[in-house]
Amino acid sequence: MNSPKVVVEGLCKVFGTNPKQALGMLAGGATKEEVFARTGQIVGVHNVSFEVKEGEIFVLMGLSGSGKSTLIRLINRLVEPSAGKVLIDGRDVASVPRSELTALRRKDMSMVFQSFALMPQRTVLSNAAFGLEVAGVGRKEREARAMTVLEQVGLAPFAQKLPAQLSGGMQQRVGLARALAVNPSLMIMDEAFSALDPLKRKEMQNVLLDLQREQQRTILFVSHDLEEAMRIGTRIAIMEGGKVVQIGTPQEIITNPADDYVRAFFEGIDTSRYLTAGDLMQTDAVPLMHSHSAQIDVSSVSATLNGSAEYAFVLDSERKIRGFVCRDETGNASAKLNYVECIRRTTPLDDVVQRVVASRAPLPVVEADGSYCGSVNKTNVLHVLTRHRGSHV
Repeated sequence: MNSPKVVVEGLCKVFGTNPKQALGMLAGGATKEEVFARTGQIVGVHNVSFEVKEGEIFVLMGLSGSGKSTLIRLINRLVEPSAGKVLIDGRDVASVPRSELTALRRKDMSMVFQSFALMPQRTVLSNAAFGLEVAGVGRKEREARAMTVLEQVGLAPFAQKLPAQLSGGMQQRVGLARALAVNPSLMIMDEAFSALDPLKRKEMQNVLLDLQREQQRTILFVSHDLEEAMRIGTRIAIMEGGKVVQIGTPQEIITNPADDYVRAFFEGIDTSRYLTAGDLMQTDAVPLMHSHSAQIDVSSVSATLNGSAEYAFVLDSERKIRGFVCRDETGNASAKLNYVECIRRTTPLDDVVQRVVASRAPLPVVEADGSYCGSVNKTNVLHVLTRHRGSHV
């Protein structure tokens, strides 16, 4: 997941007859508003640079007019840039010939829009297979591939229905299936779920997250909704006035908003819901013992628990949790190894709370590979909840 899939460098777009004049003014420190007042030219995107890693959902967020839709149209070159570069898998999209660009869009990039743009006279299956049909794939193969994707998005029973016979949420699933059927390495989703009611919207976010866990595609997702961005984004880029003002994980942006514009997005939102075990854990609250043999030495336990410590986690040579040791009823160190359930670092807050409340001992937090990285207990959870929910309770 480390190699960048998309690299955007110094990207600018000016709508008008003399973009060079506008770019010169911007370079001299003029604002978007000043450029428009003096030249009548509109700055859509100004000097934007970022990377999207392979396999992440990168959310572009901002208010209407912040430049996010223009930016994605520059990335797939529906709009020509005034300056800067867009590299996809190392190829500069701004300089490839039209024929190559068409092939790139058909094979490597798929777009899902807010309007479902389904063909009303075609069945769900035919709509889902449309991208493959355009790419010249034979009927039997394209329908088989489209059917597989319809199964993934829960629409296989509706394959022979027409779009008008489906609800809005189901129609959006067809749009998603059509984009997935061409097996793109990059998906661009522009306000894809914003026309749906809140329940359908959450349902579609879940469909996307489930698919993402299995398929690890690279997804550029445009949204104006902070809750949606927090829920699905690996990282979020917040735009204002054609510029990117902050990029970070949901937690980084909640914890350190770059300015008042970013802070304003959180007004009235309970940000604690987006915290994970990794945000709650402490790294040195529970003593650690390393033991590779089946037997645990009581003197080692005693030495580890010296002072006021009640518990110690026992790790193997790969820093994986074997269990925990504690004092017995009389207050002496015991060599008995107790089983303990681990919590993944990415586990959401609500799950962490349930598990911590049900446990008398602190719980270990582990990385994806199972290696130990910290612990959580009731006090940590209460402390973080109080801090984050203070103004919302």
